[in-house]
Amino acid sequence: MQGKDGEQLTLDLDNIPKHIAIIMDGNGRWAKKRGLPRVAGHRAGMKTVKEITRAADDIGVKALTLYAFSTENWKRPKDEVEYLMRLPQEYLLTELKELIEQNVQVRMLGNKDQLPDYTIKAVLEAQEKTKNNTGLILNFALNYGSRDEMLHAIRCIADEVKKGNLDVEGITEKAMERHLFTVGLPDPDLLIRTSGEVRLSNFMLWQLAYSELYFSEVYWPDFNRDEFYKAIYEYQHRNRRYGGV
Repeated sequence: MQGKDGEQLTLDLDNIPKHIAIIMDGNGRWAKKRGLPRVAGHRAGMKTVKEITRAADDIGVKALTLYAFSTENWKRPKDEVEYLMRLPQEYLLTELKELIEQNVQVRMLGNKDQLPDYTIKAVLEAQEKTKNNTGLILNFALNYGSRDEMLHAIRCIADEVKKGNLDVEGITEKAMERHLFTVGLPDPDLLIRTSGEVRLSNFMLWQLAYSELYFSEVYWPDFNRDEFYKAIYEYQHRNRRYGGV
């Protein structure tokens, strides 16, 4: 792995982020730059998912959360949305056998209600077939929005209070986290966003409170193993203080 000036960069394998979250951005612009339809960018991005999953697994990352489809993405053209809904099915159809062999556990976070049956079926099948795997957790954020997630958690807490199962003093951070879609997962140590955009776009707003943020100019289809490791190298050279001195 080489840095900007050609120097060799080496990762500290004793300081690998346990949980990495990625906003996979730039598929459409990658395609437009090449005179291709937007769906061609999404297909190319699917190959990057495969490469980055392998790269994360190879160095011992415990959880990889990929922002695959947001609650706002329904506003996109109908044909593009339909294609995006087919991608999990296509990816898992071709990659599930290898994921099982690699001991990867597939999960999903997000609201299942609006998702097509074929998308849910593919994800549930992958979850069932990998539920006993103990390696990397590959977590797809589908129909996910952080504000929606927090509202869901607040409603659950309000219901507990209403039923007398929780008092006001019991509304703590831990109570909130019990009702988030990420329950059971550590908060991300590192967030990566590709394509040069510098915002969170309603992604894991609660969980990213103390995460390190890394923004890459590279479009997602071109974000390869070396680019991924550069982000981790940068993470390893930051001083995480969690609000302390």
